[in-house]
Amino acid sequence: MTDTPVTLSANAAKRINTLVHSKGNQNLKFRITINGGGCSGFQYDFALVEDKKDDDLVIDRDGATMLVDGLSLMYLMGSEVDFTEELAGSMFVVKNPNATASCGCGSSFAV
Repeated sequence: MTDTPVTLSANAAKRINTLVHSKGNQNLKFRITINGGGCSGFQYDFALVEDKKDDDLVIDRDGATMLVDGLSLMYLMGSEVDFTEELAGSMFVVKNPNATASCGCGSSFAV
């Protein structure tokens, strides 16, 4: 894997591949977007999409593709997208060094 401003963990790549396979569409890519809202000011949004936009950063790992749009990238610089499986549930987690605060569930953050 090369140095990129946002990285994808092996666990996240594995989960993305599982999700894409379950949908039966190998053209799907994992998109992470930052939106205003949530209890801390910004929130992460994850989606499987077919389309790639001109300003997207494309991160490939172990057969999985993650897309980050140009606007979201400025909030995600230096972050790693991971996938965790715990007793309380499984979820994608963003390890974001730019976040100064986050909510208890980890889906929103402040900068």
